[in-house]
Amino acid sequence: MARRKRNDAIVAEGLEKSFGRVRALDGIDLNVPEGTVVGLLGPNGAGKTTAVRILTTLLQPDAGRAFVLGHDVTAEPDKVRASIGLTGQFTAVDDNLTGAEFLWMVGRLYHMSNAQARSRAEELLTRFDLDEAAGRTVKTYSGGMQRRLDLAASLVNRPKVLFLDEPTTGLDPTSRNALWEVIEQLIREGTTLLLTTQYLHEADRLADRISVVDHGKVIAEGTSDQLKRKIGGEYIDIEVKRKMDVQLALKAMAPITVGDPSLGATSLSLPVSNGSGVVAEAVRRLDKAGVKLVDLNVRRPTLDDVFMTLTGHAAEEDA
Repeated sequence: MARRKRNDAIVAEGLEKSFGRVRALDGIDLNVPEGTVVGLLGPNGAGKTTAVRILTTLLQPDAGRAFVLGHDVTAEPDKVRASIGLTGQFTAVDDNLTGAEFLWMVGRLYHMSNAQARSRAEELLTRFDLDEAAGRTVKTYSGGMQRRLDLAASLVNRPKVLFLDEPTTGLDPTSRNALWEVIEQLIREGTTLLLTTQYLHEADRLADRISVVDHGKVIAEGTSDQLKRKIGGEYIDIEVKRKMDVQLALKAMAPITVGDPSLGATSLSLPVSNGSGVVAEAVRRLDKAGVKLVDLNVRRPTLDDVFMTLTGHAAEEDA
């Protein structure tokens, strides 16, 4: 069970939640120290969104406890809501309002005065590079612009803790990178952030620590480097000329492979033991087997490798 520390902004202790026969959370524990970014990494259906909905008071847990800035999410939901911001998986903006009107409305909902709400809206529109589109209706915004507006709305009340539930899902690479830059600026300013994602590179880039979640449980946690070291060794990526060579290469490399391989139409990724002679040994074995090589390289494990090793399936696989 997670132990609360004085500087923990978010704590979950043995959270459980079921929907009928589906067990969404199975005793999940979390600690997020103030001013840090923790990434919940897992496939669709792993329980990430359910955990966020409980921590943001949108759902009641069946068992366990959770605290945000020392406030019990069940016993003190109003105090929790007053101190957090939330951006969900799906953009929650009003298409018929302008960007300025939408942020002003959010400010008023937080009981700001008319002048305070307008000032905060202008500040955020500038910060998120939306000031030139402030007078346009939101339905004319691109997907990336709407996502930035949605994130801006979650910051209207200057929250101490921010929850981002798969914030870049559905965005094109350019829009995703732009949103990452905005999030990184918030991180530099000391915002405490709980980020859920199914994108390995997103967790690798943004999170100080990562909790790998599968079937409603945290199955591993640590920094990106710690998780990569946990599975040890190196990986050899092989590209072959002919499809038939994949199986030949797999058989030839079996004696020096230390885990489950990942296969493509004309490619293999194989976990191997560390060693200075591993490349020479691989080339010798492949040449002896008559494999026609296009490319071969050795690399350190990635988070994708970590997740595959821990769960037996890819992180972005639908549950």
